Amino acid sequence: MPVMRSAIIILILLPLLLWQTGCMKDVNPSDALTTETITSTPDGLKNAVNGAYSLLKDHVPFNGTTDDNNMYLRQYFQLSDFASDDIVCGQTTEDPLFYSFSLDHSPTQTNTRYFWYISYKIINDANTVIEAVEKQANPDATTQQLLGECYFLRAFSHFNLVKLFAMPYTQNPGAAGVILRTSTSDPGQKARASVGEVYKQIIGDAQRGAALMGQARGPQYASREAAWALLSRAYLYEGVNDSTIYYASKVIDGGRYTLTTGDTYPGLFANAMTGSETIFCAAFTPLDDYRKFGSIASMIYSDGNSGWGEEFASASLRDTMLANPEDVRWKYIVPLKDDNGVLQQKNGIDVYYISKFSGQDKSPTLSSPILFRLAELYLNRAEASAKAGNTAAALDDVDMIRRNRGLTNAQYHRQLPAGKSALDIVLKERRLELAFEGHRSYDIYRNKRTMNRTYWGYHLPGLKQSDIKPSNPSGYAGMMIQPDNPKIIYYIPIDEIETNKLCTQNP
Repeated sequence: MPVMRSAIIILILLPLLLWQTGCMKDVNPSDALTTETITSTPDGLKNAVNGAYSLLKDHVPFNGTTDDNNMYLRQYFQLSDFASDDIVCGQTTEDPLFYSFSLDHSPTQTNTRYFWYISYKIINDANTVIEAVEKQANPDATTQQLLGECYFLRAFSHFNLVKLFAMPYTQNPGAAGVILRTSTSDPGQKARASVGEVYKQIIGDAQRGAALMGQARGPQYASREAAWALLSRAYLYEGVNDSTIYYASKVIDGGRYTLTTGDTYPGLFANAMTGSETIFCAAFTPLDDYRKFGSIASMIYSDGNSGWGEEFASASLRDTMLANPEDVRWKYIVPLKDDNGVLQQKNGIDVYYISKFSGQDKSPTLSSPILFRLAELYLNRAEASAKAGNTAAALDDVDMIRRNRGLTNAQYHRQLPAGKSALDIVLKERRLELAFEGHRSYDIYRNKRTMNRTYWGYHLPGLKQSDIKPSNPSGYAGMMIQPDNPKIIYYIPIDEIETNKLCTQNP
């Protein structure tokens, strides 16, 4: 494991951390830092904020141990994408990521417990800075920027929690959401806010952050545009079309970012820090290259030496892409072939690796994962336009993406294919463009659609490939996942349930 870096990491042990949130029973809080020491100098404040960012990528000790698999972004992407129809599971594994494929969740699974824990750790760091800076009479522009970044981080962390642990807003905004932590003095015993209340807080924090941020520290830090992008995403998930369009357009029309092209898109994810459409990413360096153990790429790619390469691009996704072999988005789906050009299989599954988290500094397991980028804003706006009945605007935005992905001769030109709605077209394009970036499951379920996972893979519990054949369609029983199925979300971790008696469990 790489050596943790400088004073930034000291902030991981902020004094009031989760001892006050009731998330874990074995937290040993430190009293080495106080609000005064954090904010007494500009460098101290900057280090405090950078400490919160570091929690996105570091292997933080949890439950008394340090596990190479425990990393916020690894869990963020795996908990989201491995439950979708874009990635197929190539074998059984003891890694708790398997539960995302099988939907056989548990309150005790380590990956969700860690994600909950580290999310509230980030929120607590943000709260500490917010409370300290809000006391200042006339903070300068740099201080306001850092304050705004903390509001963004708090909003972003709450948003990802409510996505994973609560049913979609569009189904029932009054349903149980997650615990809102907006103060370091919050009592440990606190009930879950409703989904609607959580979204209200997210939107308020993101708006406050956008109003404060006026400086550009680089794509590895939050910015006004990152807050607008989060607002567009949050309003899209709420189903508020006009606000989705408004904030997406603010980013698109602002001119700070441009779409990559058919020539430059294939290098976007390996060069995220300099990518023309990167709004916000987590900066990884060679020191952060966790290689086979704990990297995001390790389960979905292998060059033969680095990475396990046990999960692959699904046949379902590849079939969706087949109409346009010239699409440069195929670049990130890499077939494994032998020296004779024969496609390899693992347990009866064609091996198509996924390289979106590979290639930085030529490493197969290193990237700076992109969390917001310009293409999503075009597609957010397209989806909202489709739902608002503006088919022409929706298809224009879809065509903008397609022109920049090598599909100049495969555009819609404001004409819907027979039997398809504008929303059908937009959701298909979102699948192609945003595959493996943590969106697919939420695109399906918040639109009250069904996830179709009727293909062979180890997401089918207790079966082998010979069980799956046309004469035995029951082998796919339960693999048409309905949007109101409680298994589309995860259980609240056992640590919270046992220590916070006001927190209810998901069904």
